Amino acid sequence: MAVTATFFVANQLEGLQEKFQVLSKDELADALRSRLIELNQHRCSWFPEILSLLLQLADRPAQLSKLGRIEQRKQVQTKPITWTDLDASGSAYCDEDIWESVDFGAESSDDDLESVSSDGYLLQPPRRTSLAPEEDYVMPDDVFSSLEDENLIVSIKNAQFWRDENNNVGQHEKFSSRVITELQVVREAIFMLQGLPTSLFWRLDDGVEVDQRYTLAQLSSATLLSLLRTLSSIGSKLDGLRRFTKAPQTIPHMQAFVLGIEDCLSEFDKFLSDVQSQYLSRNATVAISILQLSEEARRESRLPLLLADLVSKINPDDNPVRCLDLLYDFICMAQSTGADGDFEFLARLFFSCFETYARPIRLWMETGRLENSTGGAFFILDRGNDNDLRTLWHEWYSLDDMPRLWQAPKFIQPLARKIFITGKSMVFLRHLNVSVDWPNPRKTSLPFGDLFPRDSESAFCLPFSALLESAFGKMVEGHHTFTSTLLRQELNQQCGLSVSLEALEHIYLCKNMSVAMPIDNKVFELIDQGRGAWNDRFLLTELAQSAFSILPVVDPSRLIVRSNQEHKLNGNCRSVKMLQAISFDYILPWPVANIITKDAIVCYRRISTLLMQIRRAKYAIQKQRLRHFGESDGISDGKANALGYAIRHNMLWFLNTLYSHLTGFVISTAIDSLRRALDESSDVDAMIAAHRSHMASLEDQCLLSKNLHPLHQATITLLDLCVSFADLHDTRQRGPQAEQRRFSRYHDNKSHSDDEDDDDENDDDYDDENENDPGLGRDSVATSLHGPQYTQRLDDIKNQFARIIAFMAAGLRGIGRVNGQVSWEMLAEKLEWRKERLAYMAPGGLTYSSELDDDHAIMC
Repeated sequence: MAVTATFFVANQLEGLQEKFQVLSKDELADALRSRLIELNQHRCSWFPEILSLLLQLADRPAQLSKLGRIEQRKQVQTKPITWTDLDASGSAYCDEDIWESVDFGAESSDDDLESVSSDGYLLQPPRRTSLAPEEDYVMPDDVFSSLEDENLIVSIKNAQFWRDENNNVGQHEKFSSRVITELQVVREAIFMLQGLPTSLFWRLDDGVEVDQRYTLAQLSSATLLSLLRTLSSIGSKLDGLRRFTKAPQTIPHMQAFVLGIEDCLSEFDKFLSDVQSQYLSRNATVAISILQLSEEARRESRLPLLLADLVSKINPDDNPVRCLDLLYDFICMAQSTGADGDFEFLARLFFSCFETYARPIRLWMETGRLENSTGGAFFILDRGNDNDLRTLWHEWYSLDDMPRLWQAPKFIQPLARKIFITGKSMVFLRHLNVSVDWPNPRKTSLPFGDLFPRDSESAFCLPFSALLESAFGKMVEGHHTFTSTLLRQELNQQCGLSVSLEALEHIYLCKNMSVAMPIDNKVFELIDQGRGAWNDRFLLTELAQSAFSILPVVDPSRLIVRSNQEHKLNGNCRSVKMLQAISFDYILPWPVANIITKDAIVCYRRISTLLMQIRRAKYAIQKQRLRHFGESDGISDGKANALGYAIRHNMLWFLNTLYSHLTGFVISTAIDSLRRALDESSDVDAMIAAHRSHMASLEDQCLLSKNLHPLHQATITLLDLCVSFADLHDTRQRGPQAEQRRFSRYHDNKSHSDDEDDDDENDDDYDDENENDPGLGRDSVATSLHGPQYTQRLDDIKNQFARIIAFMAAGLRGIGRVNGQVSWEMLAEKLEWRKERLAYMAPGGLTYSSELDDDHAIMC
């Protein structure tokens, strides 16, 4: 027990005596005091422990202790005891502070009294485990040398060769040569190699210099100086290594590196001690030779000197993992030169350091937790964005490519991304409350014996770099494969990734027309009626949730229709661009939202808007029923009616061809390829990349990418042309006044709108023609349509339609030759096949073949 613990027990016993006295039980206090005095006469190191145990076992001593249980026999004192009887000299208690004031509140307080009065229990002191002080050690006298042995003193003084009196050198000969024995030189050399101060070797500016004043009688000064300088060179490098080990290290793998260096120096110091013990042994028959010591020191210091060269290349302000790279290079060099001993030692030291360095890597891969104990050298960063689970995979953690990954060991850099993905997969699984049961015991360390077994003859023949990279790569690959496979299974089975993808197909890609038709009919009907409620988000949300509720893969509560009330058009309130004001938003579960990102949802919305715009144009044309106008209308019955039927037929052909091409070929093919890519993905990153590539390809094939903007504008112009053609016939049938009222009502409802986005204000030729053509604008449509004016407008629509079709076919051919998309070539062929069959007005009248009627009957 420690001294403080001994005093603690004594204070407890004194406090117990005081408590007995306070409770008017003086007989118990006297009995305890008398026995403590008797016990003090037989001191033992174990008594404090015994007394502490008795105090802890005590159960309410103030209430349960009785004098009747104590031995009744007492020694009868024949005479009273005096101070003289206890201490005749009167000096026994002179050093004790017995006359100072006693603090009775230190160990006995009102709290103790309340404890006794309330429950009768004595407050027990905290348990403390300590060792009792040993008995005072008395050093025997025989270990001291008697100063009366003059011969011994003289021999010691004579051995101090550095004294001037031992060399018979006067003051004027202070710098002359001093002859010493070879034993003295060997002893000084051993001390110098051990890092001790000597007289023969001086340490100046982190180097070791030889004192050239000393010589040997049987050896020339030049030869001795050469041998001593060889030893001093070794000692200088060893001193640098020793200084490196004494420098404080806070990085764990550097501490392991220093520990390995200390073990190597310890082995070298053991060698020096063995040599010294041989020379100092009384029965030694070993010849003392400075030359032999130099050779043995050069041989035994090979590994320390190799480490000294390595340490000299480490800068304290440099990359903290540089020592691993240097060890890696030294190991490869030692193996290539055939130095098996050096190779094995350096390899063991490397694995010891790497085991410490790789601890955060193993923790990250196995638990998904970061412990940056590599001195800021770990290449995975925690961004701290742990509020939104939908961004877990993309924003919570990041791989620091520069500079931390660049500073990582060279054999780790190729595997850094797999390490990063493996840890993120574990974080993902942890938030999914999935317990990871590893199929085999996790073997994440790389012991030297496993890579280079001693029973294998060819172990050292295999390249170290290849073995290390292969072993570490297998370890990382095993963790990566297991966690990624488990996470992919959870995403498909528990999180409903495939179900969510199918739901997006129905909502955005219109997989089932029967579900989307009620929504289209309602929106298009409100638009044609000129009502501003066509983009009411509450009405559209209720309508969409009701329509999609019949599909088991769609959760209606997650479906929301958003409306951009500030979306504007450039004076053309009948353009299909107005449908960009509404967008469907399907709230995905957070695990699926990490795979299907926000930018992918934006692509889905753009495709959905394009498909809805095509359906809008088709709805407007199919709604109009062409009728024959008589001579009373001032229009040639055969020419006008035939031209109207031909334009309507070709527009329906274009809309059906374009829509069937996008949905029946482009989207369906892309969905099938996406599902195959997701099934073949190795991890979540591969799944995200596959979906992103799928959406980019789908956007290109739907003519929605930035480099295909002219073709997209031409498509929108054709769709607006279809709506204008339908409005032209509606005006002709219902009269200009009704159409003017409808446009005025719609214009009043949208008078608070702004201009549309810059992308929609492109100075494309077909946009300008659509807005400036007198037969397509709102004002011109509402004017009188009698006589040749109606036929002229039909001719303008027909000519513009044929020109845009030709432009799209040529453009698709051109980009198809550059980028090689099969869908563009197919769409171009379809447009060119029909281009030659478009009806046109000849000088002698309108001509069109009977094939138009057949196709018209099929498509309409």
